[in-house]
Amino acid sequence: MAESFTHQSVLLDETAGLLAGCRRVLDGTAGAGGHSLRLTEAGSEVLALDRDPLAVAAATERLAGRKARVRQLDFVDAAQEAEVRAFQPDGVLLDLGLSSPQIDDASRGFTFRAGAPLDMRMDGNAGNRESGIGNREMTAADWLNDSDEQELEHVFKDYGDERRARALVRQIVKRRATRPFAISDDLVNAIRATLGPTSGPPDFARLFQAVRIAVNGELERLERAVPDLFELLPPGGVIAVIAYHSGEDRIVKHQFRDWARVCVCPEEQPVCTCRNRPLGELLTRHPIEASDAETARNPRARSAKLRAFRKAA
Repeated sequence: MAESFTHQSVLLDETAGLLAGCRRVLDGTAGAGGHSLRLTEAGSEVLALDRDPLAVAAATERLAGRKARVRQLDFVDAAQEAEVRAFQPDGVLLDLGLSSPQIDDASRGFTFRAGAPLDMRMDGNAGNRESGIGNREMTAADWLNDSDEQELEHVFKDYGDERRARALVRQIVKRRATRPFAISDDLVNAIRATLGPTSGPPDFARLFQAVRIAVNGELERLERAVPDLFELLPPGGVIAVIAYHSGEDRIVKHQFRDWARVCVCPEEQPVCTCRNRPLGELLTRHPIEASDAETARNPRARSAKLRAFRKAA
């Protein structure tokens, strides 16, 4: 299983450095277990989580014999789980986005390769019943076929940075009226019809990612999970997050900066009524990015941004 679910973990040394000294680390996105393995090598005990059963199997095999345990759980629910609370982590890691095997397996529906199903559900059942985020039955095809024009335009414009989002939506609505979207070719052809013959893989990747984020409620999940996981940490604990999308990184950046502020009252308020103290310190004033050498080895590391925050002692 580990051989069939191979994935190059991003910013391994940098992440391990930020979490150095943590006795117990909650790895909320285990993937194939690369970060967890490095953390155990540094002396940390690890509780590794992933919502993907294939990732859980791969990480379990890779971490066998290590001071680590693995279980299938979505990080958005981790703070409410008794096992996680009993673990009492003083370090938390989230490596967001997809593992390479998830992207490369056409049957999972994340790829824009010809003939792939428009699925994109992270665990085969998108969303989360306990958290109320997303719809477990909704595939990417369902989202494209059923969403109204306002929702479609919002996602392509805000998540996909698409300047011609409205034109793309018109193309989608026109096409789905005669034949529902079902496979990757349907969305690729709509993109090509909108952006022209010069459009290519970078455009497809960007817009497919936008659909995936919408289908899985990824930004909403992150907004909820980061504060919840921070509350788990004891004084001096560290939370580190690797983001691959501008929307994800913006959520993490703003949350960490808010925690580092002395006062969070509105500017127009004459008297401070908030906590009147920072909740800790930024360990990364600017995001850490992959080196040229790492991106040469692993092009998918190019968009990675690592931020970390230490809770006040």
